[in-house]
Amino acid sequence: MNIKLTGSGSYIPTKIITNDNFDSFDFRDENGDKLKDNNQRIAHKLQQITGIEQRRYVEQNLTASDIATIAGQKAIENAAIDPESLDYIIFAHNFGDIKANSIQADIVPSLAARVKHNLKIKNPSCVAFDLLFGCPGWLQGVIQAYALIKAGLAKRCLIIGAETLSRVIDPHDRDSMIYADGAGATIFEATDKPGGILALNSASYTLEEAFFIHYGKSYNKELNPDTKYIKMYGRKIYEFALTQVPLAMKQCVDQSGIDIDKIKKVIIHQANEKMDEAIVERFYGLYGKKMPQHIMPMNIKMLGNSSVATLPTLYDMIVNEQIENHNLQKGDILLFASVGAGMNINAFVYQM
Repeated sequence: MNIKLTGSGSYIPTKIITNDNFDSFDFRDENGDKLKDNNQRIAHKLQQITGIEQRRYVEQNLTASDIATIAGQKAIENAAIDPESLDYIIFAHNFGDIKANSIQADIVPSLAARVKHNLKIKNPSCVAFDLLFGCPGWLQGVIQAYALIKAGLAKRCLIIGAETLSRVIDPHDRDSMIYADGAGATIFEATDKPGGILALNSASYTLEEAFFIHYGKSYNKELNPDTKYIKMYGRKIYEFALTQVPLAMKQCVDQSGIDIDKIKKVIIHQANEKMDEAIVERFYGLYGKKMPQHIMPMNIKMLGNSSVATLPTLYDMIVNEQIENHNLQKGDILLFASVGAGMNINAFVYQM
């Protein structure tokens, strides 16, 4: 028995936010002092480092579970399955449903339960649950599905990653320009066909790294200090990722028994273009090799960092030939990898 990805879908919000949209923002440092650079220069520096030129925000009437439902429905249709045949719906997110102009997260009932309700699935044996694992949440959902299928507890799972980060950003923090909204969904199921998941790896670093990404007060000291926003220690995350992620990727590839030269694509969490490139370069360096051209598809330039949604969204765009110079064929070997709040790292090797 193999476990294969048989369908994918995504929801790309229609509201485009360019770097120019941040011209009027009142950016400050963590001490509450206004930044010396003007906003145009701040945005230019961010673009140079992260590669982000645009990001997408959801419309006012939509929440994370709404866009997850759309992506999930597309994945079900793409896999050509009956939704009643799903054994599990695993929904990776970090902030729940947050309505427009609100700062309160709503996670009761679970977002997975809401998606199942929206899809009108009647089968009570279709179990729906949420997974909080930072940006690597969707990939961890794949690992959970793999374990459930291998244990004989499931045959077919819907794994979703969706987030509306635009509703948890501090408008006075320049890091707010990184974050975006989006949803991606995939169907994984047991099959006799060749290929599928060949190896998995996952780890949590919490002794010193747990709060590298956290909830914190606004940089504007005049605002309510009890209102929290997503915050991060960028330099610490960068150094951590460059040290630990390539090692985790190598461990996963070595476990799979696949020659590194057989890897067709490295599909990595769209966190930061320069950081991602450095991670993949170091990964190949561990084998004494240079990173091949066109090995790493990216969509962060136009979509920003949508956390758990970046990997399934990127995969869906590749299979639909929406990423220039990137396509997939039957038998291709892929390496998925992610890093994020926790600090958590995971990876899996997959054959199409």
